[in-house]
Amino acid sequence: MQKKQFNVIDILKHAATWHGNVEVVTNSVEGGVHRIGYAKLYDRTSQLANALLRLGVNSGDRIGTMAWNTWRHLECWYGLSGIGAICHTLNPRLFPDQIEYIVNHAQNRFIFVDTSFIPIISNILDKLPTLEGLVVMTDKENMTDDMLKIGIPVYCYEELLEAETSDFIWPLLDEDTASSLCYTSGTTGNPKGVLYSHRSNLIHSMGTAGGDMFDLRANDSFLLIVPMFHANSWGLSFSVPMLGGKMVLPGPYMDGKSICEIIQAESCNKTCAVPTVMTSLIDYLDANDLQIPSLIETYVGGSAVPRSMIEGFEDRYDVDVIHGWGMTELNPVGVFSRPLPFMGELNFEQRMEIRCKQGRPPFGLEIKIVDDEGNSLPHDGVAFGKLMVRGPWVVERYYKAKESALDSEGWFDTGDVSTIDKYGFMQITDRAKDIIKSGGEWISSADIENTAVGHPEVQIAACLGVKHAKWEERPLLIVVKKEGCDPSKTSILDIISNEHAKWQLPDDVVFIDEMPLTATGKIDKKPLRIKYEDFLMEG
Repeated sequence: MQKKQFNVIDILKHAATWHGNVEVVTNSVEGGVHRIGYAKLYDRTSQLANALLRLGVNSGDRIGTMAWNTWRHLECWYGLSGIGAICHTLNPRLFPDQIEYIVNHAQNRFIFVDTSFIPIISNILDKLPTLEGLVVMTDKENMTDDMLKIGIPVYCYEELLEAETSDFIWPLLDEDTASSLCYTSGTTGNPKGVLYSHRSNLIHSMGTAGGDMFDLRANDSFLLIVPMFHANSWGLSFSVPMLGGKMVLPGPYMDGKSICEIIQAESCNKTCAVPTVMTSLIDYLDANDLQIPSLIETYVGGSAVPRSMIEGFEDRYDVDVIHGWGMTELNPVGVFSRPLPFMGELNFEQRMEIRCKQGRPPFGLEIKIVDDEGNSLPHDGVAFGKLMVRGPWVVERYYKAKESALDSEGWFDTGDVSTIDKYGFMQITDRAKDIIKSGGEWISSADIENTAVGHPEVQIAACLGVKHAKWEERPLLIVVKKEGCDPSKTSILDIISNEHAKWQLPDDVVFIDEMPLTATGKIDKKPLRIKYEDFLMEG
């Protein structure tokens, strides 16, 4: 058979050739809706490639992007990787010292930046010695004098493209060449870089496009809410164009109202996001008695999906919530919870119990659970242990790390604790660092949290293990109330007691006004632990 090396630009070239008029639709940063077909997008990406060479960008250079989900950001993904450079997506929600660390660790030469994020870069500019220039991702009309006076060369994205032709011969790259770089959110220590290759992106995209994963096809209208600056946008910036689907990009507008309106306007049938974003959508729909009839599926991951969300979308809006799990180190998709034939014979409660699990892996990804000694545990849905993964889209070592991230047999420890049932459905019981040990018994903080948000007046909840004089640790529940609601502690504990043993119930419930979140929208338990670690001791 032929041995052809793969470059990610081949995906966009395929979309341009066979789906050239299919649109990429963006709620633009400047305001208004922007539309462009794949054929025109490919031409502009070729212009960008010429502009990159004129700027002196070389193969292997790490070039940053700090941008919303837009057509220009998509051009950067393909243009930078296509010439052999490394597209390094920067998360603007990180703390300034983390962004400083990441840019310097990657040694970014240029950063492509949306106008919204220029202040973030300019405020730390004097601490970024390798940065040679900024490319502002807008047109001449939206460039301001302030942008040109920040101390290093500043270029207008559209002016760079206008100066170039769309004639470009893409280099022949070894498919193991690095294509893109994404850093973890740094929940412990400094963020770590994960370097994806052209090959890993191809295999991941093909593996996750299938019917038991994203189930992508050319007649999709896919709203890509998950940010392109986080976790490789779940690979969808590659897999949707690969299948020729319409891409709908929200830009900076990710509130419930904006998401609802763009779904309705573009007849989106699929979308994806973390639970906090989907909560804002369903809250807006509920409050305004609206429907989104075109939407048939939403893929939700990043943290465990509450049962109440799965039931709410299905019962009130006829939308299937497909639970999933992954991580930056996996390119990033790991498993999805798609139904199997036997589930048709189950009653509602039995089906819902399975749908709340994270799911099953596609071909190409191996998973297993092990005990502390590394012994494999049975797939019985009861035994829980460290979740290990292995496969061609799993990290081998972190960027610039000397040591491999794998064990002697090539397995990567995800840091999650999980079960796997007899049908192969994996369920995260907790992060290893979050599980609560009380009097020798283990309590899953994630299970308590998911049950608590089933209360109709609870917006979000975090369960912590805090010090206890007798039991070593006991669970404490931190709750943010829904706007206009005033749930009692007793009513919340009653909900939890319906699904958990008495000894698993939180010892107390504390109400706060705002839940601390990480840069990726997950609950940040670090400040909560510091504040409440002695709460029960003091009580």
